[in-house]
Amino acid sequence: MTEDADSPLPPDLDLDAVREALIEWYEADHRPFPWRETDDAYEIHVSEVMSQQTQLDRVVSAWEDFRDRWPTVDALADADRSDVVGFWTDHSLGYNNRAKYLHEAAGQVVDDYGGEYPETPEELQELMGVGPYTANAVASFAFNNGNAVVDTNVERVTYRAFDVPDDDDAFEQAARELMPEGESRVWNNAIMELGGVACTKSPSCDEAGCPWRTWCHAYESGDFTAPDVPTQPSFEGSRRQFRGRVVRLLGEHDELALDTIGHRIRVDYAPEGEHGREWLRGLLSDLTEDGLLTVDESGETATARLRK
Repeated sequence: MTEDADSPLPPDLDLDAVREALIEWYEADHRPFPWRETDDAYEIHVSEVMSQQTQLDRVVSAWEDFRDRWPTVDALADADRSDVVGFWTDHSLGYNNRAKYLHEAAGQVVDDYGGEYPETPEELQELMGVGPYTANAVASFAFNNGNAVVDTNVERVTYRAFDVPDDDDAFEQAARELMPEGESRVWNNAIMELGGVACTKSPSCDEAGCPWRTWCHAYESGDFTAPDVPTQPSFEGSRRQFRGRVVRLLGEHDELALDTIGHRIRVDYAPEGEHGREWLRGLLSDLTEDGLLTVDESGETATARLRK
């Protein structure tokens, strides 16, 4: 249980159970990015710089090509900077300053640290272009010596799961309290994976087998808004798309209240709002007419279920 009276986490939260559930979920199955299979600080540093504002799937081939061309920090330090910048441009990795900073940092590691990366977040920030987040990530994933990572994914997860206030200090404190001591490598990987595959802007709680559903405030309430998800994400489909979401959702549950369905299929659902009960009843009416589901109005709360 949480012990700090001023903790942003629920006072009755079983921290041991929460930690165990997330780590078991991550270790059972996670995206096999190659930099997760190494504890080489140089390789991790390169992956972190490449991943800034670039989709991870696109980073994989670039990271592998970069490692093949400059396999060690010494090799990168000896490289011509124009070649490094040219590689960055050829692989569409964004701002070329990142390539310049990465090359400069490699020189610092060689010249100032004898070719061995420093191991603490504070020391790593002495390297060119390495801010607090990247320093902490390298310390965590290379040396298991980092602090709790706090990025938009972690903020979204803790906001939804544990109702942490939308406040930078609260997110930092919650992240610190959640992370088990001495396990920054697996923990930071796991919680970012949770935000990357399950608790995304449009969450897939059941499909991804989110390990925190037992404790999750958003899963219980159906309200999946978050600091970086103030409104419904850009709409790609039509009523047909939302009808499909309803059918998939009810396929996973025997019966659900109408408001629960609404919150689960779109993040800006509000019972009395533009996309509220009236809008939802229209979808359900279409599905009822198609013979796909039934709506039960007999109880205090209307519910829907798929037709057997």
